Amino acid sequence: MWQADCETLSQGDLQRLQLTRVRETLTRIAEKNPAYHAKLGKPRPDALTSRHALEQLPLLTKADLRTAYPFGLTCAPRSEFQRMQMSSGTTGKPVLCPYTRADIAQWGETMARCYVAATVSRADVIQITPSFGLPNGGFGFHYGAETLGAFYIPVGPGRTLLQLQLMQELQATVLTAIATYPIRLIEAAREENFDFRKTKLRVGIFGSEMWSDELRKKIESAMGIESFDIIGMTETGGVGMGIDCAAHQGIHIWEDHYLAEIIDPKTGAVLNDGLEGELVITTLTREALPLVRFRTGDITRIAARDRCACGRTHLRVDRFKGRTDDMIIYKGVNFYPLQIEALFLRQDGIAADYQIVLDHDARGNETLELVVETQQSLAEEQQARIQRELRDYIGLSVTPRYVQAGELPRPPGKAVRVVDRRKA
Repeated sequence: MWQADCETLSQGDLQRLQLTRVRETLTRIAEKNPAYHAKLGKPRPDALTSRHALEQLPLLTKADLRTAYPFGLTCAPRSEFQRMQMSSGTTGKPVLCPYTRADIAQWGETMARCYVAATVSRADVIQITPSFGLPNGGFGFHYGAETLGAFYIPVGPGRTLLQLQLMQELQATVLTAIATYPIRLIEAAREENFDFRKTKLRVGIFGSEMWSDELRKKIESAMGIESFDIIGMTETGGVGMGIDCAAHQGIHIWEDHYLAEIIDPKTGAVLNDGLEGELVITTLTREALPLVRFRTGDITRIAARDRCACGRTHLRVDRFKGRTDDMIIYKGVNFYPLQIEALFLRQDGIAADYQIVLDHDARGNETLELVVETQQSLAEEQQARIQRELRDYIGLSVTPRYVQAGELPRPPGKAVRVVDRRKA
């Protein structure tokens, strides 16, 4: 259930429940997919006497899921599949995630919890802007709204002027979107003299992309809303694995459905709470595609396991800093695009869009161009301060190229923050 009694179990009760469900998951894998069980080393479910015993099992990667395309790791007969989603942003073979009827119900349950954590109730009107195609986002918000019993507007992506019209006329109170789409809405609203404060909008639930605290403040200020950061991915069953609550002191992961670990991305060793590393997830209630120790690629840390100010006891992780595969290495300097975003959005006159272009010059030397949109001309003193902060805080000695707001491409989906021509 998504009601509060499941969200306030003691950590001891949660850990005992997790251990029981890990054993059930391993039993399912052994019975339904012996090859998958062998890949895990044929662990005996009854031999797991603590959650820490799980650390002896191998890590599962997205490459493993691609190799198993389309259904090599599934643990339910095809006759029980009700639907599927496909992971976006991959190269080569995609990753398919099939769902049984029980998986769809689980998805609706965790998404309904996320809505409630974001102060949403069945009295709200939810505007859903993520895609209803192969990516999972739109359907996750849809199933959650149905489970909650709220009225929802399934607009899907794009059609920005229609989004504003429906938001106004149907009195939407909740906006769901990939994290950069609110910026497109804000730009369109400015051009149309549309005032968000004359709507009923009060909550934004955003995810799918890394977004900084600075971008969050910019969106909240322009729209007059409270925003919530939601997490999840197709591989683990879709959006809804967790969300930050009204206390905004970290992202709750629903521990009765997902067991979280943080590992050193290089060694795979499990790290203690508080140390930053890669999030690893074991699904506890998935039927069609249960995952054991799946490397998500997301960089974060376990921030707290104690009871949150909201009353929930499920652990909290920090907002994601980046991904193991989007760290940029330029002339020996390691940094994440999110660090660039945070630095620029602290400045006056900077718009929310930027692009990092990596290339080689005629001599084969690495080059980096940082293109940043501005809402006004920047004084020389401000430009010098930005260069100094780029050097001091990130380690980049680069002169940004400033362009007018709206000059960078506006793709229909996720914003393209990095163009790496070195790989061409």
